Amino acid sequence: MRPSYAKLVEGVALPPMALVRQHFDTEPATDPAAAIEKAFAQAKVVSERIEPGMSVALTVGSRGLASLPELVRAIVIELKARGAKPFIVPSMGSHGGATAEGQISVLAHLGITEESVDCEIRSSMETVEIGVLENGMSVQIDKLAFEADGIVLFNRIKPHSAFRSDNESGLIKMLSIGLGKQSGADNCHAWGFHYVGRFIVEMGRMKLKKCRVLFGVGTLENAYDELARVVILPPETMVEEERVYLGQAMRNMPRLPLGPLDAPLASGPLDVLIVDYVGKEFSGSGMDPNITGRPSSTAISGGPDVARIAVLDVTDKSEGNANGVARADVITERLFQRFDREKVYTNSLTSGVLIAASIPLAMPDERTTLQAAVKTCGSHTPDAIGIMRIPNTLHLEYLYVSEALLPEVRKRPGIEVIHEPRPMRFDAEGQLLDHWPEH
Repeated sequence: MRPSYAKLVEGVALPPMALVRQHFDTEPATDPAAAIEKAFAQAKVVSERIEPGMSVALTVGSRGLASLPELVRAIVIELKARGAKPFIVPSMGSHGGATAEGQISVLAHLGITEESVDCEIRSSMETVEIGVLENGMSVQIDKLAFEADGIVLFNRIKPHSAFRSDNESGLIKMLSIGLGKQSGADNCHAWGFHYVGRFIVEMGRMKLKKCRVLFGVGTLENAYDELARVVILPPETMVEEERVYLGQAMRNMPRLPLGPLDAPLASGPLDVLIVDYVGKEFSGSGMDPNITGRPSSTAISGGPDVARIAVLDVTDKSEGNANGVARADVITERLFQRFDREKVYTNSLTSGVLIAASIPLAMPDERTTLQAAVKTCGSHTPDAIGIMRIPNTLHLEYLYVSEALLPEVRKRPGIEVIHEPRPMRFDAEGQLLDHWPEH
């Protein structure tokens, strides 16, 4: 039975939308296997640290890195070629419901299985304490990784979605939080996100000193969510070198076509932003606040000023972990039903960001969800509503823009109008029929 509140938005008009394509000036894509092979061959630290017969723990996290299975498989091949005996350690803090089985399931959804990468996966939530920080905070590391002959860190280097620091998302965070499992992640987040940047470095330096970290394999992606570069960093200079690559990753980020072109992030007002999917493979926050301008923490700022955000669904790979949807204003009933409190609450209690577990207003279908966002956006020009629709906050090559925004968007370099404004199309169940071009 259709809820009575749906009638309150039935008469809300939705503006025609144009499909546009952004052509980003960014680093070109590279072949994953070839990039790993070249990086391993050129890095002196690889030949110096890898010894035949040694057991090597390889970290793999819960983020949907570009070419993730191919990269992991290539690293395994290179380690085995040098006589090492690698095994994968799920390194994702509290994700996967903070269980060993759950973390294996997260990897499987990302395409990482023992069969797909030809490598054993050893998953455990057991940790060992290797020391304490000056403030008394315990420093934890995965027990299986700690007992291995060596650890190879693997992660993407990119801006974080909840804090700003010299080191954000990357190898150091993987070492301090990812390999800390639930207990280590809990400790690192205990003081809030304003301190996470400091603690990941302090914990990371201690682990680099006391644990057998051989080196780190970092990836950088371009604005099209493609692998652009592979770098290998030695433990002795990992903290400092990663900071340089973080700056490059920030410059590589895609953005909405809003605000000054020389700004690192899109800025400016927007009535409604429609996000088709939130998901852990797009951002640790489900949808990246660097794109939406809606952080869950005051430790990060910037981005557009969006009056209303509407989210339509959560990805299958997220397994119901839709914590990022809390920063939306309205969602679909379908997304509401897929919201897994077990996973979201575990993630939120560990990170300390309880607002991430909130659920916005849920409307019956996609049509009423968009109508609710438009009705309540407070626009002073109701006949010229500014709307942008994106598939997610990682893939911004294609987007729909409302008719009122199209003249300004056309003026920006690298914009191609695929089709002129057309009325939004819905099926009998109120679901959008306007889909995205095949990549």
